[in-house]
Amino acid sequence: MKHKVLIVNKFYYPRGGDCVVSMSTEELLSGNGCETAVFAMQFPENNPSPWQRYFAPQVEFSGSVGAKLRAARRVFGRGDVVKCFNRLLDDFRPDLVLLNNIHSYLSPVLAELAHRRGIRVLWVLHDYKLFCPSYSCLRDGQPCSECIDNPKAVWQYRCMKGSSAASMLALLEARKWNRRRLVRSTDMFICPSRFMRSMMVKAGFPEEKLAVVCNMVEPRKFEIFRSASLQQREDYYCYSGRLSAEKGVESLLEAASRLPYHLKIAGDGPLLEELRSKYARFPQIEFLGRLDAQGVSSLLSEACAMVVPSVWYENNPLSVIESLCAGTPVLGAEIGGIPELIETGRNGLIFNPGDTDAIAGAVERAFARQWDNAAIRHRALAAFSPQRYLDELRKLF
Repeated sequence: MKHKVLIVNKFYYPRGGDCVVSMSTEELLSGNGCETAVFAMQFPENNPSPWQRYFAPQVEFSGSVGAKLRAARRVFGRGDVVKCFNRLLDDFRPDLVLLNNIHSYLSPVLAELAHRRGIRVLWVLHDYKLFCPSYSCLRDGQPCSECIDNPKAVWQYRCMKGSSAASMLALLEARKWNRRRLVRSTDMFICPSRFMRSMMVKAGFPEEKLAVVCNMVEPRKFEIFRSASLQQREDYYCYSGRLSAEKGVESLLEAASRLPYHLKIAGDGPLLEELRSKYARFPQIEFLGRLDAQGVSSLLSEACAMVVPSVWYENNPLSVIESLCAGTPVLGAEIGGIPELIETGRNGLIFNPGDTDAIAGAVERAFARQWDNAAIRHRALAAFSPQRYLDELRKLF
């Protein structure tokens, strides 16, 4: 049977992991017998799409009072987003709606609109928004899940951007789109990690509606990794990702400043200039800025190891998956879904999050060890292949 699948995400360009996964899923399904359509918010950086005429108008949470009011209406599923989505449902007539990140810039009302028409609704969970109003399960830089039992915590601690107003809006949004309402309109929640599933269970979501499907490496990068020759490793280790507090990069850099090994940092973010300035006097630390897909693939494929020093509940990080598919061992913080991807001593090492000494020790052990890069790549390409993802996803259709 040829399925018609409507894929929904806030943005339609590679802004973050949610966008990469949703766009890769579109590519995968359309290339394997499914008819696909997409729905997102209009945004200047979006990739071109034949479906963009249906996209919901852009809203902004900054600027004029009028702009903020239009954005607030969107949060509660009011206004033009309903009209736009219904028009696409009328014209495309999907068998299945595959939701990704939709809160705020789109709205969970989309799940209800599809459900009312008898369309099967699957929801891929890229963050913790369904039980953490501020998305990240972080408070003052530390992991936090207090909102599971006390939703008012997001407002009490001003978890949204340090703002009482933004935090109150997040609290009201959580009350509007509460667990009972989300469960009623969603047939299955797809958790990329066992950790995410355990958190959803803790938050009261029914276990029978929670499926674990680990992320894939996107098809284009999969072919790059699969066809690349296993070359001699260069004398460096690396980090690839966003430079922000929850990623634990400062702990990694502090450890790196004490070590003789060359560290390459790829990515940008709010801490880039501060960290570049702070560690400019350490010749063993190199900031590369943001790299394209080929640049990231080359960086990973030639590194002795890749470090993921996060201090928050990473779900199912693509950086780990891509590194392993390049045959590169991962040194990862023991937090969230990271340990699920690492077999200690076989494809990487685990350390305590935020522990500078533990990070330094893991790096030293990694350089002292002989890794079987070919075996790491072989196992990862099988575990994270687009075909494996497609097979598991189709079981839920």
